[in-house]
Amino acid sequence: QKADANFGYLYTMYWGRMLEQTGQEAAATLKYEESIAQVPPKDLNAYKELSDEFREIDNSEAAIKAILKARDAAGNENLFKMELAALYAQTGKTDQMIEELLSLGVAIQSKEIIQNYFQDFLKEEKDQIKFEKILYEKIQRQPNEPFFAEMLIWFLTQKKQFAKAFIQERALDRRFKQNGTKVFDLGNLALQNKDYNAAIQAFEYIIKDYPQGQLYPYSRRMVIVAREEQVKNTFPVEQTAVRRLIQDYKKLLEELGQNNRTLEAMRSMANLYAFYLNEKDTATIVLQDAIKIGRAESDFMDKCKLDLGDIYLLKNEPWESTLLYSQVEKSQRETPLGHEAKLRNARQYYYTGDFELSKALLDILKMATSREIANDAGSLSLLIQDNTGLDTSEDAMKEYASIDLLLYQNQTELALGRLDEMFKKYKDHPLADEILWLKARTYAKLGENQKAVDNLQQIVDKFSTDILADDALYMMAEVYQNRFKDKEKSMELYQKILEKYPASIHSADARKRFRQPRGRRSACRQDLHREGRRPNESPF
Repeated sequence: QKADANFGYLYTMYWGRMLEQTGQEAAATLKYEESIAQVPPKDLNAYKELSDEFREIDNSEAAIKAILKARDAAGNENLFKMELAALYAQTGKTDQMIEELLSLGVAIQSKEIIQNYFQDFLKEEKDQIKFEKILYEKIQRQPNEPFFAEMLIWFLTQKKQFAKAFIQERALDRRFKQNGTKVFDLGNLALQNKDYNAAIQAFEYIIKDYPQGQLYPYSRRMVIVAREEQVKNTFPVEQTAVRRLIQDYKKLLEELGQNNRTLEAMRSMANLYAFYLNEKDTATIVLQDAIKIGRAESDFMDKCKLDLGDIYLLKNEPWESTLLYSQVEKSQRETPLGHEAKLRNARQYYYTGDFELSKALLDILKMATSREIANDAGSLSLLIQDNTGLDTSEDAMKEYASIDLLLYQNQTELALGRLDEMFKKYKDHPLADEILWLKARTYAKLGENQKAVDNLQQIVDKFSTDILADDALYMMAEVYQNRFKDKEKSMELYQKILEKYPASIHSADARKRFRQPRGRRSACRQDLHREGRRPNESPF
């Protein structure tokens, strides 16, 4: 009898369920309400148990009522917040769900837990818009509670809206005297996601507001790095903009001196001289100065050796290059830097036509821990394999690799002329689509967008069943979206990828782009080329 008294609320709930299953909806509702009323006062576990039973029979509304009754009985608004948020999410009560989780977050001050729940519950764009609006309202009403601003910053970075996130992070920094630490982290995150303007804003704020702070010298360098990436990813790259970057680096070195804090700035300056101004001797002098200062740091020394190896390759001295690459391979065994050295060595052998040795190194690197290096190695290995197996003379592949080297050396006009000649000679060779692909990427880097599209269209038309067809479609879509600002054409091309190449590595991104509102710009650009070419060779 005592057990019956304690658990009568469950019997009543099951009675209601039986009535509901026989079509007696009104009577069932009364029994459900009666079952809630029968829970022993102050027995919070019983309310929770009953709510769980209601969830089992898909009666979320009654489950919510049971939880709310538990709160009333205990006089505690903080009870069962996660459970109630989940129920509100199930019933489409987004505002209430958001309120429950935010108030819980303030109470426990654990952003990670709350963020995980929001990632699960905020799938629809309309709900995300509502979430952002509620956060702004809470920040205005409770400016001294940092949790809401921190959640908004997290949300905006998830959406890759770094400029808006910076505004909130700056406000938090000023209000709570955070010395620019979180603003600096946000700047680096924006830079990683190629939002160069937002990164520049963040670093410039630290430079201006904390001229004596610990982050000042790093921000001075990073703001130039962000500008450098912006220049290098705006095509065609303007030499005047590169020279301005070098002047910025020189001012940095004058202000902070040539020391361990500015070694990376010296490396960056050397690479600008070598790869963008063709001033290889000046680049070498800068690197040698950096090596003298940083000789105590072995990793930095090896990075400089790789840079010098690249410069020797620019100067068409491949054996000097391979000597330096091999030194780094030996000193950095089984490290990412050592793998990078091996990859550069493999490319050097590829450029000079030693395909067997190149492929042997590349096949080792396909198992590298770095996904980027493994992809690069796999792509180049596949290129060599596909175009040397049937051509015993390897003449076509050697010609193609030598042209690829010319592009690496920035001899662009000569390379394009030779590519035209090569396509006429080998239009029926397995390399034909690769030739068109190399031309398309080169024209894109020069800002000659229509010529890039013309070559991509040839790949789509003539080589629709080959490996580069989906890459060509994707690159065309990006050109139309980002260069020509033709949203309709880009949407048409994204749709073609989904229809013709559903297994493509680009299909997920194409689907996302296709579903975006037609007038909305992408938050960040995607690389157009296949993974697995030289560093920094993307046309965007």
